Amino acid sequence: MFGCIVAGRLVQTNLQQVDVNKYVFDLPEAHSINHVVVFLLGTIPFEPGYAATVHLLWPNKDWQMLGALSNDKPSAIFRLRSTVGTSNANSTNGTIAELGISIEPVQAVEQQVQQQAQPGSALALTTSAAAPNSTVPLQTAKQFAERALQNLYDYVTSFATQPNASMGMFGSGATVQVLPVKVFDEWYNSFLRKLQHDPAAALRPT
Repeated sequence: MFGCIVAGRLVQTNLQQVDVNKYVFDLPEAHSINHVVVFLLGTIPFEPGYAATVHLLWPNKDWQMLGALSNDKPSAIFRLRSTVGTSNANSTNGTIAELGISIEPVQAVEQQVQQQAQPGSALALTTSAAAPNSTVPLQTAKQFAERALQNLYDYVTSFATQPNASMGMFGSGATVQVLPVKVFDEWYNSFLRKLQHDPAAALRPT
């Protein structure tokens, strides 16, 4: 139902169910992860009235909410470096973090997202630490996220190709498309350069 891509790595579909409506991805070599994309595979949508929260568990730490997924927002990009702290990010090789997904009623998910954005939440503390005197209007942040995700979608899908017989179970004729993982890194580097050159560019329609 869910997929996960760590920038620079292969797509992960090794999802483990740990409880009713709760799932986990292991993230090996977590110290080297900058960004992770979580998405619905498109084969099984959420049941009406349900969505999911996404969380990160670093060794010896508590679960930290990253964001949410829904049928209306089937994918999201999270920057892990801003959530684990410098000491954790510089941990020794071999560290395994966990990415948790919890399917819950939409109302519960919306409530958690609202709490996450409130002063004192983990997200607010991270933002404050990075820029103590700056604030971003909610509508601007929403518009930025929508533009960035649309830009990512348009870019990576332009590289989509039909699988061929050498891909085994995804042999030719399958009703799926494949993407080179490197295009996510290419998109990120290109998008970052555009933001550095013109921060307002991400808010303008393409």
